[in-house]
Amino acid sequence: MSNWSKFLWGGVGWALGGPIGGILAYAIASMADGGGRQTPRTSQYTQTRAGDFGLSLLVLFGAVMKADEQVLKSELDYVKAFFVKQFGREYASDRIRLFREIIKQDYPLRDVCLQIKRNMDHPARLELLHVLFGLAQADGQVDPREVAIIQKIANYLGINSTNYESIKAMFIKNNLGNYQILGITPDAADAEVKRAYRAMANKYHPDKVVHLGEDFQRMAEEKFKKVNQAYQDIKKERGFA
Repeated sequence: MSNWSKFLWGGVGWALGGPIGGILAYAIASMADGGGRQTPRTSQYTQTRAGDFGLSLLVLFGAVMKADEQVLKSELDYVKAFFVKQFGREYASDRIRLFREIIKQDYPLRDVCLQIKRNMDHPARLELLHVLFGLAQADGQVDPREVAIIQKIANYLGINSTNYESIKAMFIKNNLGNYQILGITPDAADAEVKRAYRAMANKYHPDKVVHLGEDFQRMAEEKFKKVNQAYQDIKKERGFA
């Protein structure tokens, strides 16, 4: 399998180096029909691109799926459905093949996350977290061990507790969920609610990840819509315009 790049989302830059590049190289070598290990070439690009985000997503998907010490066929089916929904059937099969090889590996999660943190901007890291919670909820429930590993990933990625709880509240419902999504508490004044909404709407705006391409920008719209819905619900509850 000589053309490893066909498995990736768009171009790849910094992810070809460090621990993520090593994971990819080992996976590609395992998939190859004979031949030795193929090491991806170091790229000239340093800005995060769609391929960097895609590879990071595959590796972190594997960590979350293995959190409960088992990888179920149903989970692989959910991942494939995610690929199909976001990127179409044409590439879903190839990505699943690559993913199957990645999840066989034991890799240093902290080192992977630190590589991502050094090279990926904050909006893209927030989008990674959002997608990981989506995977954890894919079977209709979120295992506490999956939540624990996602929180560990968030810490390694330098995502603070307010942003972590905001994204978590989009998937794990509770009575304070709308306020947590906006990063405030129920005793916040109306003016503070409005300021918090503007701040979160700006932070989660899909334009923040435009450099990753249209596919990932569409994914970011889901997070943006949940912020808007939380704000509308609070407005209705409090009765202010």
